[in-house]
Amino acid sequence: MSSDHVPAPYVPRAGRLAMHETKHDTKGPTMAHIMRNDVRLAYDEAGQGGPPMLFVHGFGGDARHFAPQMEHFRLRHRVVAIDRRGHGRSDKPSGPYSVTAIAEEVGFTARELGLAKPVLVVHSMGAIGLEAVAQRPDQFSALVVLDAPAFPPPEVKQAFTEFLEGLRSPGYRDAIATLCDRLIFLPTDDPTRRERLHEALLETPQHVLEATWEGFLAYDPLPAAKSCRIPMLYIGSVMPVDAPRLREVCPQIVIGRTVGAGHMHQVEVPDQVNAMIERFLKISL
Repeated sequence: MSSDHVPAPYVPRAGRLAMHETKHDTKGPTMAHIMRNDVRLAYDEAGQGGPPMLFVHGFGGDARHFAPQMEHFRLRHRVVAIDRRGHGRSDKPSGPYSVTAIAEEVGFTARELGLAKPVLVVHSMGAIGLEAVAQRPDQFSALVVLDAPAFPPPEVKQAFTEFLEGLRSPGYRDAIATLCDRLIFLPTDDPTRRERLHEALLETPQHVLEATWEGFLAYDPLPAAKSCRIPMLYIGSVMPVDAPRLREVCPQIVIGRTVGAGHMHQVEVPDQVNAMIERFLKISL
């Protein structure tokens, strides 16, 4: 990159554009969509350089959850953050929302956008990343998982199952509020940001939340984890993780942890998260 060329700042959310239409101005990145089986899949794009990076949000999220990473990594990489089907600006069909289907759509998106050997960065639902790599082992150059539960104890699994019942009920918003209070956020998290993130989560339709969580509970990540051979970074925060078991299954994994932030650590303490990803890419690729 020449010294006289400074990429435009990343500005998330500027509305939808036509399929593959690019917005060329100084205010932000490409904001566009692709089509898959008549389903519109929205994404944001910025920067140039390799390896490219593909960011995939977690439960009830959208591309905005990676705004700090898009702004940081666009300086040296082509970066893409997607709104998964059912979320954000993407269409919200009845399904499918299984981990297998979501992972397949992630792989499709990478191919459709011409992302050559991208680094796959997945928040919260690390199973999506593991499954995407298992489906096409040669498609991605590395996998980064941000604060996803990994081999949680039985009592946590039971709590996750009970949460599904809450999502199926008319009071699903109360179930989400309880989850936010007990697990997602810490007292150290910025209260204004917390309120904004909570409200954004509730923008996702109930049927999407329910089906996504149901698919998450039904999926066994162990076979995909055992087959994963590409460089892998796990950055934890509040989600339960059995680190020894994770190292046993994925011996190549590098494990880090953020300080002073809850589940949304990539927006709460982006400097910590970005620095760990930067170092991981430097030593692994």
